[in-house]
Order: sequence, then structure tokens, then C-alpha cells
Amino acid sequence: MTFPTLPSDFYGFEALLADHEKDALVRLRAFLDTDVKPIVNDYWDRAEFPHQILPGLHQQQVFGNLWEETKVGEYSAVFGGWTALELARVDASVATYVGVQNGLAMGSIGVAGSPEQRAEWLPKLNTGEVIGAFALTEPLSGSDSAQGLRTTATRDGDEWVLNGSKRWAGNATFSDITIIWAKSTEDGQVKGFIVPTSTPGYTATKIERKQALRIVQNADIVLDNVRVHESHRLQNGNSFRDTAAVLRLTRAEVAWAAVGTAIGAFEAAVDYAKTREQFGKPIASHQLVQDLLSRSLGNITASIALCTRVSQMLDEGVQRDEHASLAKAFATTAMRETVALCREALGGNGIVLDYNVARFHADAEALYSYEGTREMNSLIVGRAITGVGAFV
Repeated sequence: MTFPTLPSDFYGFEALLADHEKDALVRLRAFLDTDVKPIVNDYWDRAEFPHQILPGLHQQQVFGNLWEETKVGEYSAVFGGWTALELARVDASVATYVGVQNGLAMGSIGVAGSPEQRAEWLPKLNTGEVIGAFALTEPLSGSDSAQGLRTTATRDGDEWVLNGSKRWAGNATFSDITIIWAKSTEDGQVKGFIVPTSTPGYTATKIERKQALRIVQNADIVLDNVRVHESHRLQNGNSFRDTAAVLRLTRAEVAWAAVGTAIGAFEAAVDYAKTREQFGKPIASHQLVQDLLSRSLGNITASIALCTRVSQMLDEGVQRDEHASLAKAFATTAMRETVALCREALGGNGIVLDYNVARFHADAEALYSYEGTREMNSLIVGRAITGVGAFV
């Protein structure tokens, strides 16, 4: 199968992928171009999720590659990063759906679940038979989740009783299960629970009036004496260290998604510059427009290089928190600048959905903040540099 490289991969990093990984990316691009790209602006405008894309999306090789229970071949972490990039260059919300389902929900069970839990849930999540969500952030606890969780889990015989509130849970308005992280009243440690969303006392309400990732169905969750059996407690999730291990897996892929978001805006800006005429010629021939595009491509290229190496480190088993944090902080900052440069290249049309840059420009703000703000990730890196924590 011929592999068409992206013009925005200016230094040819895609050449590092194995042939079967390139073939999978070609199939993914074709699906996104035919089934997703034509509809995302309308769904974004209506703040609705296109559920009809899920069967086809779950047939792509973007789920389950990390786990023995679900993988069907050898796929590298670099390939996983490229899939996040490809998804986000079409739509960051669809990339977020995959990140929640494949990274946070499956990742929680893959990292912290027992062999029995992994065997029961990972295949169902992999095929989309079960939709998952992930709930860590709370209305009063975001960056301080390691210490500030207010949601409680109280042991009562063979059951746990969960009480509290969660916020910004992606997919949670239509998920079948939600991974709830709560603090045990017995030992004060954070523990994870697989909570069926049909459980009495569990309610999820869509967060309205968002101006970014409007397709993502984020929810506020209330847990009112929600009872779950001990068999639904993640058996290897016994402290926030285990939660952090899940986030370490997904943080680098958020960096990759940030690159994809930047590329989506960049590609739209290049197309526009070639066709939009002012002063009797395409604006692509204007020096200032070329400068905007050149700066954008520099940001994209540097971010791909950083993301590629951090994913290689994951494959090599040497990636640490600070490596993923640097990639996330740098790539999302570069993305934020890039989408602004691309919006500028379109002038007034840059704020209209029909020209495609506006959606990427808005969605970038959410990627910049979630999976750890730039400031928090910078402090993780700063601690690694100096050996001194500066979180409080």
C-alpha cells in the first residue's frame, strides 16, 4: 500500500513507522476523510456527538494495542502517537473520545485492574461494546488531585459506598461504565472503581455552553451513596501513584493530539493561502503570510520530534513522568501559538467554522489545560531538573 506522507511532517518522521503501521494509518486517514471530516463542523456547532461514527472508528487499529487481552499485532508507542495526531488533525474532539476510551478507561483497567477485570472489560471497551469514561477531576479539585480529592469511598462489607462529585468527565453522558477515583475513608489512599452508570445514586449531567471541544460530551457527575461491589474496585489501584501511572500513559498522547490540532489548522491555512486572492494575487505569495506559515511549521516539526522521542522512551521502558510532562507542556504551548498564527493568516474568515481553522483554534484551549496544565507539567519537569519540589 502506498503511504502518502503528510506535507506537515517536514522532516519525515513517519519513515520511522513499520510498514504495517503505515498501512493502518492509511486506513485511518481514509475513514476520517470520508466519515468524520465532512460532518464535524456541524456537530461542533450543535455541541452533539456523532455516534454513528463509532462502529467504523472501533474497526480502526487505534484501540487496545497496549494490552495482551486486546492487541492483534505489534504496534509501537510511536504509532499510537501518530494515531492521536491523525485523529486530531481532523477533529480534536474525536481524538479526545479515543483518548478517554482507549487511554483513560482502558488504561485504568490495564494498569490497575486484576487479571480477571482486564479479561472482562478490556475486550468490551476495545470493540466499543462498552463505552467508558474516567472521572478524577472534581468541582473543587483539579491540579491538586493527588491530595485534594473530596470524593470518598467507604467500605461496607463486600461493598464500597461512594459519595462526592466529579467534573469534566469526557464521554460520561453516554458511557456504560465510569472509572471513579475516590479517597478511602479507611486508609486515606486514592482507589479506583469500575462504576456502571446504571447504578442507583449515579447521575451525569452534560456541561453546557462550552467554547472548546464542543463535540465531547463532558459531564458533571454526582455520586449519592453509590454502592459498588469489591469486585469492581480496581484491585491494583491502591494509591495516587497508580492513578499517575495511567496519566503517564495518556499524557504523551495528548501531546501528540496537540500536534495534530496544530496540523489541522496549518493545513487549512495553507489551502486558504493558495486560493484566497488579495491585491490581484494569492495571499500565499505575500511575505508576511509565508512567515506565519513558516513559524507554524517550525512549531509542528519541533513538537513531532519531541513527541517521537518520548514515545520511543515508552517503548524502551525508560519514560518517566517528567518526560511525558515536558512533551505535553511544550507541544500544547506550541500548538496554542500555531493555531493563533493560522487564524491570523485567514483574517476575518479565521473565526468562521466553514474555513476550518476556527474549530482548531477554539479546541486548542482545552488541550492546553487538560491532562495537567502547562504550569503543573512545568513543575514536574522543574522538580526533575533541580531535585526540589515547588508545588506548594
